[in-house]
Amino acid sequence: MTILNIVSNNPLIDGRQSARALMVRKGIQLLLHDMRHAILPELVLASGRRADLVTVSEKGEIWIVEIKTSIEDFRVDRKWPDYRAHCDRLFFATHKEVPLDIFPQDCGLFLSDGYGAHLLREAPEHKLSPATRKAMMLTFSRAAAHRLLLAEWANGKSFDDM
Repeated sequence: MTILNIVSNNPLIDGRQSARALMVRKGIQLLLHDMRHAILPELVLASGRRADLVTVSEKGEIWIVEIKTSIEDFRVDRKWPDYRAHCDRLFFATHKEVPLDIFPQDCGLFLSDGYGAHLLREAPEHKLSPATRKAMMLTFSRAAAHRLLLAEWANGKSFDDM
């Protein structure tokens, strides 16, 4: 019998995000859910990079949302240009204490307060090739199914029992 369990049973918490980043993420997720997007946080892409949020719209458009919580966070992170190869539209999301003019004009922009968000600027479309779209959809769906299974196991019950 195990006396001490040092492993978190919640597969949706990985400890990488700050409280402020989680606040921004929650507001964005609420808005995107209202927009009828399927949303996955922290999805590992084929490039090995980890996107903050990847969403799929009802039309099958793939969006990546990169969360930035400070000027320094934006300044030191230079991986976001690589995300364009994995999405139809690339967005940044932040909160009111970050100046909005630091974000590139060729990306969309969300402003979040944790209770919701506003789309301040649409992202230009950069349509994915069919092969890349298929690969992204497979990555997205397999990750979603895997996380659902982990959540079921962590709960100790089948979703049929709930």
